[in-house]
Amino acid sequence: MLSKLKLNQLYFKDTSFVNLMTKRIFNVLLVANPYDAFMLEDDGRIDEKIFNEYMNLSLRYPPRFTQVSTEEETWKQLANTTFDLVICMPGTDNSDTFEIARSIKNKYSHIPLVVLTPFSHGITARMEHEDLSIFEYVFCWLGNTDLLVSIIKLIEDKMNLEHDVKEVGVQMIMLVEDSIRFYSSVLPNLYKFVLKQSQEFATEALNAHQRTLRMRGRPKIVLTRTYEEAMDLYNKYEKNVLGIITDARYPRGGVVDPMAGIKLLAEIRSRDPFIPLILQSSEVDNKVYAGRYDASFVDKNSKKMNIDLREIISEHFGFGDFIFRNPDTFEEVREALEKAGIPMASADVTMIPQNYVKVTDETALKGLQRTLDLLDEDDDVQAVYHNWDEE
Repeated sequence: MLSKLKLNQLYFKDTSFVNLMTKRIFNVLLVANPYDAFMLEDDGRIDEKIFNEYMNLSLRYPPRFTQVSTEEETWKQLANTTFDLVICMPGTDNSDTFEIARSIKNKYSHIPLVVLTPFSHGITARMEHEDLSIFEYVFCWLGNTDLLVSIIKLIEDKMNLEHDVKEVGVQMIMLVEDSIRFYSSVLPNLYKFVLKQSQEFATEALNAHQRTLRMRGRPKIVLTRTYEEAMDLYNKYEKNVLGIITDARYPRGGVVDPMAGIKLLAEIRSRDPFIPLILQSSEVDNKVYAGRYDASFVDKNSKKMNIDLREIISEHFGFGDFIFRNPDTFEEVREALEKAGIPMASADVTMIPQNYVKVTDETALKGLQRTLDLLDEDDDVQAVYHNWDEE
């Protein structure tokens, strides 16, 4: 029974969702040559497609896109409009997209810059000789506006992460991946899933306005591309990491390490035995390491990779319906195991100590054994639990 003093210390704290996601992207400047600009508009206006994506995901305030092709147009727009994000699309020609980006960063250092490229052989060769340190991320354009939504949400999550964690303890999902093609493909699916699940959570709100505000409390998604970057982020937000999705091969110590993801799993599992971990790899042999560190495994070469990833996240990251189990009989677990055809030797709920204590004093040993015997003989005592190391 809790004392009156302890009961007075218990209280419900209302989460102020209105104070979350205070930094937003409203205006996006897209720097692209005329051909790429035409390709983007070929399927319809970007603004219209982004608006439709936002409405489908129950998101408010879709950003407005402004496209420019020359340096003169770029500076004119920057002088007249406050932009929150600049997306650069380098072409195969000798256009000065990167030079324009460097000039923008020098004058407007607070504006995040992103590279969006179709990754042809010509562009890839050119990018190898470019300094990409001024850019937040490099993405591979796959022809879908889902990626544009993901870029915007990824930047917004990064801008609001520290504040929102301190404000109400918002959770985050960490993706550790250095393959541009792969994270450009995975992020849109990951964001769609998280946003859809957050919509389910938002149905508890009283009205449409409150539902929209609750969406701000969704888990944030953070992209890291090296072992050190992932560990720094984990060390900073250890108590707020909902789960980690990691590749096996990426830079560690300045060089590509084929075991970097395995080492990350080992380190994090040694510090937290319960956090959900997912290992993604195109090398099926790495599945052994996933089992060793109690992590789920996703085959990158599988045609249903996105489905597998979504199912694992839904099951292990705390999404979906709650299952209430009877602590006395464990009935639901027992029934599920029987339906799955898994034989059981016993099905009991018991108490397992986290640590054991050795008793060496003879007098204490006799007293402890006598106490346990008396409790065992008492008909009113149903079970006795202790952490005495009897070996």
